[in-house]
Amino acid sequence: MARFYPALTGQHEHFIASQKIFFTASAPQQGRINLSPKGLDSLRILGPNRVAYLDLTGSGNETAAHLLENGRMTLMFCSFDADPLILRLYGQGRAVKPRDADWAALRGHFPALPGERQIIDLNIDSVQTSCGYAVPQYVYTGERDTLARWAEKKGPAGLLDYWREKNRMSIDGLPSGLLEG
Repeated sequence: MARFYPALTGQHEHFIASQKIFFTASAPQQGRINLSPKGLDSLRILGPNRVAYLDLTGSGNETAAHLLENGRMTLMFCSFDADPLILRLYGQGRAVKPRDADWAALRGHFPALPGERQIIDLNIDSVQTSCGYAVPQYVYTGERDTLARWAEKKGPAGLLDYWREKNRMSIDGLPSGLLEG
């Protein structure tokens, strides 16, 4: 049975910290819903009503465009081990770019990861748990290094060119704000 909470509890924080993958969901007022898996050591709990993750370069930049338009976002964590649980964080998010005043303070929470482009900062409105009884069990075998090798090979200038070509606009034509400002 689903239960709602006004903020993260210690038990929720422990569950989040033990997950190797999480999912982000956002949507524009009109257009496609974006659902993306995230991994690596990229998420931090900043308080009972705030989390952030270091967003790495990807083939699109849907989340940033959607947040710029309306701010709505959901993060989902799902247990794939013996103890079933799904945990969702609903809230208002924003993309913090390296040029933003609060970048340095937020950036200090994360390890160095190749291809970083922005930090997604989520203010949590509510937390929901549900059973996850039908979610299959999987065994974690390790992180992929493909993105890191790709980003290192591109280098800073190559990443900037890639952002200009692939990350400035969403697939629905919304600006991501990545290079503006």
